[in-house]
Amino acid sequence: MASDTNSSAGNFVHGAPFVSAIERRAALGDAVPVLVLRVPAFAQRAWRHGKASARRLERRTARAFLAAARSVLRDGDVVSHGDGCDWFAIAMLEPARAGATRATIDARAALERIAQAVVASCNVEVQTGWCYVDAGSYGARDIDAIVERALERGERERERYEFFATVGHELRTPLTSIRGYLETLLEGDVDPTTARRFLDVARREALRLARLVDGMLEFSLLDLSAAASLCAATGICEQIDAACAALEPVAAQRGIVLRSIPAGPLRGRIRDDALMHVLVNLIENAIKYGRPSGRVEVSARLREGCVEVVVDDDGPGVSPSERSRIFGIRERGNRRDAGGNGIGLAIVKTIAERSGGDVTVGTSALGGSQFVFRVPAANVAGAELRALPS
Repeated sequence: MASDTNSSAGNFVHGAPFVSAIERRAALGDAVPVLVLRVPAFAQRAWRHGKASARRLERRTARAFLAAARSVLRDGDVVSHGDGCDWFAIAMLEPARAGATRATIDARAALERIAQAVVASCNVEVQTGWCYVDAGSYGARDIDAIVERALERGERERERYEFFATVGHELRTPLTSIRGYLETLLEGDVDPTTARRFLDVARREALRLARLVDGMLEFSLLDLSAAASLCAATGICEQIDAACAALEPVAAQRGIVLRSIPAGPLRGRIRDDALMHVLVNLIENAIKYGRPSGRVEVSARLREGCVEVVVDDDGPGVSPSERSRIFGIRERGNRRDAGGNGIGLAIVKTIAERSGGDVTVGTSALGGSQFVFRVPAANVAGAELRALPS
C-alpha cells in the first residue's frame, strides 16, 4: 500500500515523516503514546506459501487496520506501516483536551479495540504493545527501536496480568471454602460436633490464605524453588483429606460425592502448601467439569519411586486432541459454562515440574477424566496401600 505523508489516521505515514511527526509533538514537551501491532503470520505465510500469499494477507490486514484506526483515532493522529513490515504503528499526537497528554487508558483502550478488529477480520495472531515517546527517549529517532520498546512493554504488561490473575485464582478457592462453611453454620441447624469440624476447616483455610498473602511471590510460582521442594517431605494422604474437606461445600453445590480413598503413610518430595495448591486445583477442576450429581474420587499410590495422586471424575472427560494443550495458560476444558480462567492446570504443571515430577491426563475408570500428579517419593520404604473396603 502506498505511503502518504498527510498527517491523518486515514493514511499510512512511514519512515522519516512518521518519526518527524512524533518529534514535533515531543518538542512541545508532550509525551506521545505510540501503539504497535505485530502480525507474525506475515513471515509464516511467506515461508509456507510464498511472498505473493504473504503480500495478499498483508494488504488485507492493512485494510482492516486502517478501518479500525479510523473508527478509534482522531484526525491529528498518524498511522505507520511500510511494505513488507510485519508491524503497524500509531502515534497518538492529538491530546485528549487542550494542553493534556492522552491518558494511559485511552492508549490501552484504542490498542485493544483495533487489535480485536484486526483479529476478527483477518483471523491472525496479533502481538500488541505501547510506550510513551518524548524528546529524551532513547532511540526516539529510530522507528524500529520504538516498535521494539512498545512490544517489550506489552509483553511485560501481559506478564503482570498473568501474575495477578494467578494470585486471584489462588485466593479465590480458600475464600470460597471459608464462606461456604460459615454460611452453613449461620443458616443451618448444625450439631456441635459438625459445627466444630466446620470451624476447624474454616480456620485451616484461613491460615492457608494468610500464608498465600504473606508469601505471594513464592506461591504465585514466579519464585518457586526446586531445591526447597527436594528437601521437603510431605504427608500425601493428610493433604488429600484436608483438600477434600476444604472443597466439600463446592462439591455439595453441584450434588457431587467427593470421596478420598485412604492409602498408607506415603510421603512425597514436595512442600505441603505446594501440594495443597495442586490438590485444590485438580479436585476443583474435577468438580467443575464432572457430571452434576456425580462422583469425584481422590487416591494415592506408590509407583517406580514416585508418589502418584490420582483424581478421577465421571464427567465428559478430556478429548485426546485437548490433552497436549490443557495445561497451558488460559486453556480450559470443553465445558466453557463451568467458569474459571484457565490458570489452575498451568499452576499444577509448573509445581510438578519444579518439584521433579509431572502431571498427565487420561481416561478414568469412572468414565470421565483421570489426572495423575507425580512427585518423587520420600521415606516410603515398606509402605503399603490400603484400599477402601467396598
